[in-house]
Amino acid sequence: MKRKLIYYSLMLLGSAGMLSSCTKDAATTAEATTAASKTALATAVANTGSIAIATVSLSGATDSLYLVGCMGKRDKKDTVAFSALPAAVGTYLTTNYAGYTFKKAFSVKDSTGVLAAYIVAIQFNGNAVGLKFATDGTFVKVLEQRIGDDLKHGRRFHEGGPFGDRNGQPRDTIALSAIPAAVSTYFTTTYPADTLLHAFVAHDSTYVLISKNNGLFATSITPAGSLVVRAQIDARHGKVASVTEAALPATATTYLTTTYAGYVFNKAFSLSTKAGVLQGYDVFITVNNTKYVVTFNATGTFVAAKAIR
Repeated sequence: MKRKLIYYSLMLLGSAGMLSSCTKDAATTAEATTAASKTALATAVANTGSIAIATVSLSGATDSLYLVGCMGKRDKKDTVAFSALPAAVGTYLTTNYAGYTFKKAFSVKDSTGVLAAYIVAIQFNGNAVGLKFATDGTFVKVLEQRIGDDLKHGRRFHEGGPFGDRNGQPRDTIALSAIPAAVSTYFTTTYPADTLLHAFVAHDSTYVLISKNNGLFATSITPAGSLVVRAQIDARHGKVASVTEAALPATATTYLTTTYAGYVFNKAFSLSTKAGVLQGYDVFITVNNTKYVVTFNATGTFVAAKAIR
């Protein structure tokens, strides 16, 4: 009996030792995985010239939101106050993002310490927007955004993520017949002379209606039928026709690709005189979670751009 007790005791001690060893191994593995993940993210940040601007909540977990393509691998960034930015930056933001909220700004210097650019993060209609400006405050481009997990794994987006619409299928476009009655009633009653052309649903559930009436207008209305904002997006009169992305001039497509990295094409219209002479194009795109209309002349040269929601 004594021998059996001693045997079982040794077995229990051995089991406890194995459990302790397994726990230590699991902890070590978890630490190694976490360290590897951090290293992978740091490498991705350096390789893509990214800057973290906010923390986002995703299905109960949190992740960092990054602006991509801000700087070169040898460049250095430093935070700057809004007051230290060129006046042209503030003018551009007020003109193109009415009602925006300033969040962060960075100066970017090259390896020799020479100022190369400014990076500005704002909030517009509840969405983060990151922009790059030249040293004199001239707008350069809207920066693509990615969450840390996508950045680390080399993905532009993943299904279910905050930028899932980058698959080229704009789920926010809806048929005119699908506009809620409250929205439709408000619009037709208030703007009876307008002809509806297209409709979007923004991330905040606001309906954005594109219409023509001696020019093009974008009207944002809440689901309950209250006006948010109405803006004329093109004052040119004449005939309006829907065009495909492939039908746009190559010059226009190149500008969009260069200036709005990762954009999603939503809709485009050509504008012509009553005599049929082409005047230009209005192109509606989504960049990250913000909607823009970009206007071009007949040859595809950039004219103007505006954030509409």
